[in-house]
Amino acid sequence: MKYSKIPVARSIVSLCVAKNINHVVISPGSRNAPLTIGFTHHPQIKAYSIVDERCAAFFALGMAQQLQKPVALVCTSGSALLNYYPAIAEAFYSDIPLVVISADRPVERIDIGDGQTIRQKNVFQNHILYSANLYSEIVLESEATDKKLQQKQFESQRHNEREVNLALNKAIEEKGPVHINVPFYEPLYDLVENVEVNPLQILPEVKERTYSENQLRAYADLWNKAKRKMVIVGVAQPNIVEQQFLEKLAQDGSVIVFTETTSNLNHPEFFTRIDTIIGPIEKDEDREALFRKLQPEILLTFGGMIVSKKIKAFLRNYNPQQHWHIDTKKAYNTFFCLNKHFEVSVNSFFSNFFPLTKKVESEYAGFWKGVKQKRQARHEEYMDEIPYSDLKAMQYIVPKVPENYILHLGNSSTIRYAQLFKWKESLRIFCNRGTSGIDGSISTAVGAASIKGEPTLMISGDLSFFYDSNALWNNYIPSNFRIIVLNNGGGGIFRILPGNKNTENFDTYFETTHNLKAKSLCEMYNFEYEQASSSEETEAVMQHFFDASQKPKLLEIFTPRKLNDEVLLEYFSFMRG
Repeated sequence: MKYSKIPVARSIVSLCVAKNINHVVISPGSRNAPLTIGFTHHPQIKAYSIVDERCAAFFALGMAQQLQKPVALVCTSGSALLNYYPAIAEAFYSDIPLVVISADRPVERIDIGDGQTIRQKNVFQNHILYSANLYSEIVLESEATDKKLQQKQFESQRHNEREVNLALNKAIEEKGPVHINVPFYEPLYDLVENVEVNPLQILPEVKERTYSENQLRAYADLWNKAKRKMVIVGVAQPNIVEQQFLEKLAQDGSVIVFTETTSNLNHPEFFTRIDTIIGPIEKDEDREALFRKLQPEILLTFGGMIVSKKIKAFLRNYNPQQHWHIDTKKAYNTFFCLNKHFEVSVNSFFSNFFPLTKKVESEYAGFWKGVKQKRQARHEEYMDEIPYSDLKAMQYIVPKVPENYILHLGNSSTIRYAQLFKWKESLRIFCNRGTSGIDGSISTAVGAASIKGEPTLMISGDLSFFYDSNALWNNYIPSNFRIIVLNNGGGGIFRILPGNKNTENFDTYFETTHNLKAKSLCEMYNFEYEQASSSEETEAVMQHFFDASQKPKLLEIFTPRKLNDEVLLEYFSFMRG
């Protein structure tokens, strides 16, 4: 087997393999050659080559999201590293383990006018779990005989190996991004063979806290007295909660459970479309009384970021007496009333907490389930009468997505439209909600599809798609990958927001109108392309869009730019009934 001649490069590769990090996304460069050589020659590493570093980072994010273990990223020095930042921020807030390994110039070359050189040390310090800044290693042509020099080399090597261990362990233990910055002296391409690689190893420790009956008793007493309890589930991996606990929540008349599309949590008694409950109340004459009736005494949350602005606004204005959040790592004070962070897994919490609780007689769940049924009837009535629009297109898409698909959703309008529909329970649904940016949605979906090999659908708005179109510039997209682009000629979400929408300034600087089409990109990247511009065409294409094919497919649905906002805004008034 071939290795880089530079010891630190060998140690990094060896430690990644030892910790079961065996997927590496590499962007081409020269300064990172020692790492590229090491990773690509190792039989236990699956290496991917993606030129655009921003896309590469989101591609790796999609892989790590599906694998639920770290994926490594390797780049050269200079601005290449900075292109990783959007994905690193997303990984930081979404608890996705990424290992960023950047090549660098030796410290004495920084800020002297050397090419492709920036200040890389701690460059991600605000959005990183650990920054390992390694020492440069000079590879001598002959065996060093000076004992002081030998000792310095040993100390440098041990420092580097310890730092790499700490960084990799942090990514594994806390599930988030880490950065290893490696300065290299030239020559960069020299190889050695059959070299024993035995770096210092520090094993990761994944420990989970538990709560005793005595610690939980006071909270159980509060739970048992409360007649209005609300559970909200944000972004979550599929199957994170045992079915027995879901049944316990569903059967309690004092509990209502709001689940977002990205929660991947389903039960017929739960409320899957939060905005269809809150939105119509905002427009009701008795809004104050209805909000008071909905206001929980206890709010229990788990999962990641919450999409619905309406539930956030409601709970910030109508605070519960108690807000508890369950998460092994962190708790955001989203509603400005957080009382308790239970630092355990959801299943661990419920297994210890529920034996201390009892059913509470209450009309809370019954009343709001009745409201939910009425809202569903109004939803179907509204959808039958609206004109062709983004919302109408979604009506054709939702029932046609096959069972067991992986579904990725773009941000802005797309995720909000998705929240208004009930999706098949077998779907696994994802969206980059850590930072809610449009910049890497396509790349993330491509990464997920490439690692899983399972049928995957990405639904995106037009700006998100064109912004991230370099996501299609790689050789790893499977033929069962599908993209649907809702092209309304601009940033349609801005037409939903307050403000004067009929000015040149708005069109240019907010909505960003355009006449772009995806067809030429599909020809360049070898995608099958279809388009639709009406209800009839959309319905017809959806009949065969998911059929097997030799190439990945993209469907571009053109909708009227100036009608979509009217249809969506009227939706909540109509739902009020």
